[in-house]
Amino acid sequence: MAQREIPHRVVAAEGIAAEAGFKKSCIHEVGRLLSLAAASKPHGVVAESGTGSGVGTAWLHSGLGTEARLVTVERDAELAGRAAGVFADDTRVSVLTGDWRLLERHAPFDVFFCDGGGKRDDPARVVELLAPGGILLLDDFTPSSDWPPRFEGEVDELRLFYLTHPALNATEILTTPVSTAVVAVRHV
Repeated sequence: MAQREIPHRVVAAEGIAAEAGFKKSCIHEVGRLLSLAAASKPHGVVAESGTGSGVGTAWLHSGLGTEARLVTVERDAELAGRAAGVFADDTRVSVLTGDWRLLERHAPFDVFFCDGGGKRDDPARVVELLAPGGILLLDDFTPSSDWPPRFEGEVDELRLFYLTHPALNATEILTTPVSTAVVAVRHV
């Protein structure tokens, strides 16, 4: 895949998002990060909370090794069904419908893109679901030059939780001038 080429499954999932009026898909800058993370674990279990229309899933898939598995979950049954169609020809991919905790039976994860449930409502459990050496990716943060990081004038407790968790080595990266992602690895 050329550096700026958009994988065909990403294009298909973006089409579903447009048709459904779904406006929360991950951006290409985050998608390339997802592809990289999945590629780093060629035999791994890759998970995603918050499938949406499958854009993030497609980016993860673009880096998925031949021996890896990808499991993703979406609450919205219609979106989940449409996203599943994008991956119907690949038995390595499972699209689940329901609460994010459905992912627990597939843990531990070598890569976990936590973009839906869990990120805010049970961050401690999110960390527990990572395998030693597992990569956690969280997007949709706003840049902050302060420490501790701030959002809308207040300490961003959620971001601080992940950046300072004792089981994680974590950093924040700028994905665009107005957005950041937290990338963390669970200690071995």
